[in-house]
Amino acid sequence: MQSISVHGAPSEYILQEGALELLERKLVERGLKHILIVHGMKSWIAVQPYWPTFSEVVYQEHTYGGECSLDEITELAKTVEKDGFDAVVGVGGGKVLDLVKAVCDMTHTQAILVPTLASNCSPWTPLSVIYDQTGAFIKYDVYPICASLVLIEPNILLQAPKAMFIAGIGDTLAKWYEADVQMERLHNKPVPLQISHYTARQCKVLLMEHSEGALKAINAGALNDDFIKVVETIIVLGGMVGGFGDHYGRIAGAHSIHNGLTALVATHHVLHGDKVAYGILVQLVLEGKQHEIELLLPFYRSLGLPYSLKGLGIEEIEDDIVTMIAEKSTIKEESIHVLPIGDVDADRVKKAIYELETMIARKQV
Repeated sequence: MQSISVHGAPSEYILQEGALELLERKLVERGLKHILIVHGMKSWIAVQPYWPTFSEVVYQEHTYGGECSLDEITELAKTVEKDGFDAVVGVGGGKVLDLVKAVCDMTHTQAILVPTLASNCSPWTPLSVIYDQTGAFIKYDVYPICASLVLIEPNILLQAPKAMFIAGIGDTLAKWYEADVQMERLHNKPVPLQISHYTARQCKVLLMEHSEGALKAINAGALNDDFIKVVETIIVLGGMVGGFGDHYGRIAGAHSIHNGLTALVATHHVLHGDKVAYGILVQLVLEGKQHEIELLLPFYRSLGLPYSLKGLGIEEIEDDIVTMIAEKSTIKEESIHVLPIGDVDADRVKKAIYELETMIARKQV
């Protein structure tokens, strides 16, 4: 078995109402008094009712350009170094937080993360997804150091777009299917892999149990236990799968299908987690686990997760479109090749996509 490297958790994690009131004290404890705050336009508006007044810490704001891209990482790193910032505080969704982690790795500064969405495990993991300026996936980068602090005000997450929350559920559900397919065949797992495998299973168990209740909290505009449970499943458990499992606990077929879909302009409006949720089903077809698809479809329908190309906004299923998805998702560097099912080429993925479409169509008759 390959060796593994454990990046279990941020140095400190706090989720509670009023969490941002702790921000200045936590910065000062770390000796951080000159900071850069990186945020999106919407995320900065979202945090304003909860943003504290600082008396000891001086900060400057930067609104990011919309992508965690190599160009933006490089430019922002130059700013951090030129102006001598002690740390970078990321306020926003996954792309903002990934940008901040990348910049902090490049500049050897501390990352402080304030998520405004529960859409992925970005607040927890020392990993960034890098895109080009058009939104097409390029690569993943993994860093040696986790965030110094993650502060979560749950009311901000409650008020975020429901579609982003549902996409986060889809992305986190993939933790089980992508980790299990790599770990189930390992006998005598080291303890970190046992932790990873257990947390991956809990991702599926808790999401299936609490997601509908969490959506009721969003619809009512009032926190409940289901909502907190799903938020922490997405961020904490989702992050622990890769944090303790390393490459065994990261991505497999579902994320490769997501990456294949990014080649289509028609899917650029579709949220990351929605594409991943669809990718789970294609992966399950490749594994020959159609029975698992049968179990998942009612859950997908209850939440509004996509289970067909039409659900991703592709109205006409043409062969060249399916080919494009299949070819990009099976390039040499893709994670789909960790599936223990022999060689996975574009033709095999095309067949799986068509088989899923046939299965869905048969169920809708």
